[in-house]
Amino acid sequence: MSSSDTPQYEQRRAFFDQMLTVYGRKPVLEALQDSALPAFKLHLADSNRSEGIIEQIKNLAEQRSVPVAFHDRRALSRISRNGKQDQGVALDLQLPSYRHYSELLPLQNHARLVALDRVTNPQNLGMIIRSVSASGISGLILPKNGCASLSPLVIKASAGTLFKAPIYYCDQLESCLSELREAGSEVYGLSSHASASVFAQGTPGPAVYVLGNETEGLSASLGRLCTSQLRIPMHNGVESLNVAVTAAIIAFAAQNSAT
Repeated sequence: MSSSDTPQYEQRRAFFDQMLTVYGRKPVLEALQDSALPAFKLHLADSNRSEGIIEQIKNLAEQRSVPVAFHDRRALSRISRNGKQDQGVALDLQLPSYRHYSELLPLQNHARLVALDRVTNPQNLGMIIRSVSASGISGLILPKNGCASLSPLVIKASAGTLFKAPIYYCDQLESCLSELREAGSEVYGLSSHASASVFAQGTPGPAVYVLGNETEGLSASLGRLCTSQLRIPMHNGVESLNVAVTAAIIAFAAQNSAT
């Protein structure tokens, strides 16, 4: 058995999958000032001058017993993944509610989930996370490929709920939804062309509501995976809603149908 097959390896991988790195002096300072955010490690460029905001950051890290590592600029750029904007500062935060979707499979029962297909705007993603957290549904399925990445902009738009919301990640949404469907979930695609209203259906079992891209909607391949299509009824000639608004309506409607 290779080391990559051991339970210790899987635990370590799961732990580091929960890491979110924020960068830039002001975002890092604000993150350290919020004691509710679980900070794991602070990274600083060794070329930073020890003055002003850098001193504040270092002092806060010391007060919170956050380990500090110093790097040359190239190494720090690899950590932040944005050398042009990191300003010589990056901070690893832990997302305790960010887990692999496979954890859903034995827990489905009456789970209500929202899944995102190619939602690329960080503000939209942050607002969706906030709505999912507030609604009390089982969580958000977020593919690592194709959607906006978790970033300082997403943290800001989510008003900090990114660290509380149950988020389940996958590499590709198609395979994730296929597994959930095989395990008994209904998979609903949101479409303005659907005939059935989201408010009229009341399936008691587990369900996943899939929201598409901001401009193109649901992809054809995912549409074929859905057990049915649903719409939010529109009036006064309005064709559609912003995806973040749609997600809020769906999350609360789904939570209500589960009770």
